[in-house]
Amino acid sequence: MTSDTAQDLQGLRAVGQVVGYTIAEMRKSIVPGMTTAELDKVGAAILERFGAKSAPKVTYNFPGSTCISINEEVAHGIPGSRVIQAGDLVNIDVSAELNGYYGDSGVSFQLPPYNEKLVHLCRSTEETMMSVINHLRAGMKVNEIGRVMETEARKRGYTVVRNLCSHGIGRSLHEKPYEILPFYNPRVADVLKEGQVITIEPFLSTGTDFVEQQSDGWTLSVNDSSRVAQYEHTIIVTKGKPIILTSA
Repeated sequence: MTSDTAQDLQGLRAVGQVVGYTIAEMRKSIVPGMTTAELDKVGAAILERFGAKSAPKVTYNFPGSTCISINEEVAHGIPGSRVIQAGDLVNIDVSAELNGYYGDSGVSFQLPPYNEKLVHLCRSTEETMMSVINHLRAGMKVNEIGRVMETEARKRGYTVVRNLCSHGIGRSLHEKPYEILPFYNPRVADVLKEGQVITIEPFLSTGTDFVEQQSDGWTLSVNDSSRVAQYEHTIIVTKGKPIILTSA
C-alpha cells in the first residue's frame, strides 16, 4: 500500500509498535528449557492485550501466533514441543493486524553461551538490514534493494538466501511487490513510490543460498550445516530518510 493520509500513518505506526514490542518481550522471556509453544503463548498474549491479531494465522491459517525458528530452521518455524537449549540460534518473526493495518518484523539472536561466529552473523544481518533501509528513497528502482543487500552481505563474508524475499505490506500481510529479491535482477523495472510500505528482511547465510520446505508444509530449513540469521523491519519509503515502523 501507499500511506497517503494521517490516518494511514497512525494505523501503521500503531501496529508496528505492537509488533516491535511483542518481539522484544518474547526475547526477554526466553529461558533454556522452555518450549517454542510456551514462547509463542507469550507473544499471543501480548497481541491479544493490544487487540491485535496474528497475521499469519488470520491470512494463512498458520498453526501458531508467531514464527519461531531454531538453529537449522530459518523461517516459518511452527511453535511446538521443541525445547529451546542454551547456545541455540533463535529467530522470532512476528506479524500482526490491528484495525486493518499490518506490520511485520523479525530478529535472530543466540542464547548464551555465545559462539562468536553466530554473534557476528546476527550482528552482520542487522547491519545489512539497516544499510539497505538507509539507502531507500522514493524514485529508487526496487532492484537496487537486492543489489545493496547482496553487496553488504558479501562485504561481511556471507551469502544471501535467494528464495526468501522482502515484500510489500500495509493493508494485508503480502502486497505488491510480492517478492523484493535479495539480489540484483536487471529485469525488474519497478520504482519505489513516496509513501510505499514494504519490509526489508535480509537472510544472511554462512554457506547455503537456498532453504528447503520441510514435511510440515511450513518450516524452511538449511540443507547443510550452514546457519542463517534474519532481521526485518516494516518501513515507509519517503523522499528522505525512511520511516521505521516496527522498532520496539
